[in-house]
Amino acid sequence: MSNPPSNDHSAVAAAPFSNAASLSNKEARRIALTAQGFAPAEPKRKRHDRRHLDLVLDKVGLLQIDSVNVLARAHYLPLFSRLGPYATDILDKAAFAPEKPGAAKKNRRLFEYWAHEASLLPFDVQPLLRWRMERAYNGDGVWKRIAEYARANPDQITSILKQVTDRGPIKVSDLDEKKLQNGQKRDRAWWGWDDCKQVMEWLFWTGQVTAAGRQNFERLYDLPERVLPDHVAAAPTPSQDEAQRGLLRIASRALGVASEPDLRDYFRLSAVDSKQRVAELAEAGDLIPVTIEGWDQPAFLDPSFTDLDTLPRRIHSRALLSPFDSLVWDRPRTERLFGFRYRLEIYTPEHKRRHGYYVLPFLLGNQLVARVDLKADRQSGCLKVQASHAEKGAKQGAVASALYRELQSMAHWLGLERIEIRNRGDLAAALKDAAEVRSS
Repeated sequence: MSNPPSNDHSAVAAAPFSNAASLSNKEARRIALTAQGFAPAEPKRKRHDRRHLDLVLDKVGLLQIDSVNVLARAHYLPLFSRLGPYATDILDKAAFAPEKPGAAKKNRRLFEYWAHEASLLPFDVQPLLRWRMERAYNGDGVWKRIAEYARANPDQITSILKQVTDRGPIKVSDLDEKKLQNGQKRDRAWWGWDDCKQVMEWLFWTGQVTAAGRQNFERLYDLPERVLPDHVAAAPTPSQDEAQRGLLRIASRALGVASEPDLRDYFRLSAVDSKQRVAELAEAGDLIPVTIEGWDQPAFLDPSFTDLDTLPRRIHSRALLSPFDSLVWDRPRTERLFGFRYRLEIYTPEHKRRHGYYVLPFLLGNQLVARVDLKADRQSGCLKVQASHAEKGAKQGAVASALYRELQSMAHWLGLERIEIRNRGDLAAALKDAAEVRSS
């Protein structure tokens, strides 16, 4: 693993936490990176197992799911960013792999639910989300159209729930209602949100069914008691207030230091709920109020990070980050911590994009120093760097050298044989030079 450049893109030495409850921005950044699993840095291993998955999940708390597959599915990338090349079947077996009846309770580690958008979470978090399922059942917190359809079509809900009971795990596309009288399936794809999809999504929101896995990224639905481990299914349901405090504690540990809106965003709590629960946690000493240099809003420190002397003195991270990585998914916090303004431009017309379609920030040391628009062309076996841009003040030679090494690692992980760098962006020339050096 390479050393960070010798300018501000390197970490600062540790300083003890002061009684003044004030942190510099660099201290806050070091705490955030440690909390997210980017320190202490070790050489990225060649082999990983379930223990490494657990270590990452203990840090980040959840993995966001997204359907975009221009590079790799979003839930796979945070593990690569923290572990380096790993066998994705470690995650598949923990979350998605088709299982024989009952085997999921023995082998699986994760379940899927709406947390920070669609997410994979450790099973033990499930009781903390039951209040959200109850609200959804009452028509609060789900898309209005889905709730209205569910209330208006109780017979269809009964029919689909019975099919899950009798035939699960089952895909929406395999439901009886998806077939016409002549036995042919409808023309709509499974993601078309027709009536069946609306009903199944409502059942999923309300916790009456859960995800037993995915096939070709389509959910397999089953009854919760056939997917959740027995101890989770039998666990008592905490009160709404207690559950929300539990979710905020997970967010606090994962972020290290954060504002109330930052904490709220991790599990997409409402402002009303979050403000009340954060105040309660602060009063109980589970969150420590602090001020942070350059932040115009109050912040809260997780108690596990009060002694800065226990943190690594330098951050040696080198990582490409998914747009849906929990380090950067909260764009305002990313800008406050790193001075890095980041927007996903997938839905921006091509001629209006500044940096590209699927742009990954590049973390080096304790700073975000560049961004690259990447595409995995699996047919040609090529990792395409559609554009590459350096941040202001970054030493382009050092950044390009470290970035190219990480691109090589990613290409190897994705099973791609070569890297192609387009002449777009102010870092492209330096990146091509780095490629020549590495290949010579």
